[in-house]
Amino acid sequence: MTALHQNPVTLLENSLASGRIHSAYLISGAGEKPRETALWFARAIACAQRATAHGPCEACPACRRAGAPVEEVAIEGIDKGGPAYRHIGEHADLYWTERAVDKTRVTVQQVRAIERAVRRPSVEGGARVAVIHDAEWLNVEAANGLLRILEEPPTDTTFILVAPSPGSLLTTIRSRCIRVAFPAEEVVLLRDASTDKAVAELVAQLDGISRLRLPELIGWAEKYRGGRAQAATGVEHLLDVGQLWLRERITLAAREGRKDLNRELDAFATLGECRRDLATRNAQPRMVAERGLFAIRGAIRS
Repeated sequence: MTALHQNPVTLLENSLASGRIHSAYLISGAGEKPRETALWFARAIACAQRATAHGPCEACPACRRAGAPVEEVAIEGIDKGGPAYRHIGEHADLYWTERAVDKTRVTVQQVRAIERAVRRPSVEGGARVAVIHDAEWLNVEAANGLLRILEEPPTDTTFILVAPSPGSLLTTIRSRCIRVAFPAEEVVLLRDASTDKAVAELVAQLDGISRLRLPELIGWAEKYRGGRAQAATGVEHLLDVGQLWLRERITLAAREGRKDLNRELDAFATLGECRRDLATRNAQPRMVAERGLFAIRGAIRS
């Protein structure tokens, strides 16, 4: 069951006002808005005044517990007994999980831990909500486990999945979610004075990629060797910035009246494929980086 809406927040507000809360939502889009919206919606579902407040009222006991300023528990060391999830604020029935600090995937252990938690009786006596951030990074076992839960969800329980680009999620998972899609930003300024230093440095490298020879390009990809978790994070950053860099180039070229943009568009699609390979397969980060860099250089070389 899927739905698209021009105003994502209004869709969620309408769900709260009507009291018709679905068992699963999929929030997608770039930037921090999907994450912030998932947190807001989870707190709103727990709110005692949600139908009239159209969001967390911030005054009822549930809102105060969910909004309590507590230090976030780091999700890490799951294989050694570390936490698989954390609570939202101090609310016992609001759960949040995401990629562990030392992992490149959301694992089946995390999904199973969430399932055990939501199948227990409600601690607060109301609705339960589980947010799965980084949902596009579910490994195969985790995705299949989540699908089984969504097929027979516990009573009064809502799952909120957050994925910037949900294309790598199982079609059967997407079909069981209400889609809440934030529109893509039209143009991202990559050379603004406020641009993050790491992004600015990578943009400068990409600006000069057409001049790089084959050994230099391979040498760039070699930087992504080492521990897989750290290397995969670096390659993910490369692919994200690379797509933004290509999008900026495509947008500016289109504004100048250029018609032949097929090479840039193909490269943009290749980087998307690289990102999916990194998320859903045991692809080596270095090889993924090499494929992405070759796609970018091939698109812009005369």
